[in-house]
Amino acid sequence: MELKPRSLKETKELNLNAIYQDIEPELEAVESCLQSLTSSSHPFLAEINSFLFRKKGKRLRPALVILSSRLFGYQGQDHILMASLVECIHTASLIHDDIVDNSRFRRGQSTLHARWGTNLSVLLGDHLYIQTINLLLQSNHDAIIRLLSRAVSQMIEGEINEFLMSNNFDLSEEQYLEIIRKKTASLFEASCAIGGLLAGAGEEQLHLINKFGSYLGLAFQIIDDLLDYLGDENILGKPTFSDLNEGRITLPLIHSLNCNGHPYWEKIIELARMRPLGEKQKEEILALLAQSSSFDYSFEKARELVSKCHELLARLPFSGYRQSLEGLADYILYRNR
Repeated sequence: MELKPRSLKETKELNLNAIYQDIEPELEAVESCLQSLTSSSHPFLAEINSFLFRKKGKRLRPALVILSSRLFGYQGQDHILMASLVECIHTASLIHDDIVDNSRFRRGQSTLHARWGTNLSVLLGDHLYIQTINLLLQSNHDAIIRLLSRAVSQMIEGEINEFLMSNNFDLSEEQYLEIIRKKTASLFEASCAIGGLLAGAGEEQLHLINKFGSYLGLAFQIIDDLLDYLGDENILGKPTFSDLNEGRITLPLIHSLNCNGHPYWEKIIELARMRPLGEKQKEEILALLAQSSSFDYSFEKARELVSKCHELLARLPFSGYRQSLEGLADYILYRNR
């Protein structure tokens, strides 16, 4: 049975390399900066840092720093350092997230704690955070220091709230959106705001690019949660149903449980409580969520957020950088990993 919503089947072919074409040299500079920032005379730390940054990801957050700074006419070079530090914060958060979520794989590779154990991984995540904070303090960009400190605090609050809400089948859509606003969208928003601050953007421009980043981050997480049900494990590089197996209640399940008159909500909860989920249980859950149009609903919610992103960008100066941000918003909506 084809269980993907119609809207997910009609995907666009979006190439991230094409979207990044105008900033490719700057992203390469970010890679070099990351290698320099995370180098260490300590052999074990050097090995760990090499492991952490060995496989380049999508680099969405560094790209947002670069594109937003260039959008507002920034001509300096500090955006390379800031983009690198944002990626360090993101990487440190993933180390801790993988421990909390008991995730064994990310991007098709073993996670840090799966390879070196939980105790060391907690310390290594802390070490990367402290390294980043130290470099931020040396940058003399006080507004950006405050901005990133607040973003990290919100990310941690979001993760705490998500953990406390584990296995809570009464979780509302509003509570879910507040969790992902903090744990995911806060760093997207901060990445965009950094670019605006570096460029000296005006108050209205900063407001627009901040809202763009927030909506983009929300859409990103909703699609991430959809892919956990509907994605291809070989492309994702991790097992599907990881969220539900760890008790995380996300939008497709929330919508299905809150559908007025849905006749199978008790069955859904019964299946969702079976850990670990077998293939038969997964297929049953997919069928029930498809029956309540919960996948289509979730995708449409992400589409609405991306539409708001485009509306905000339309109020900012037109340029190739704005077009890249528009392309990035569409990529996030139609991605498969």
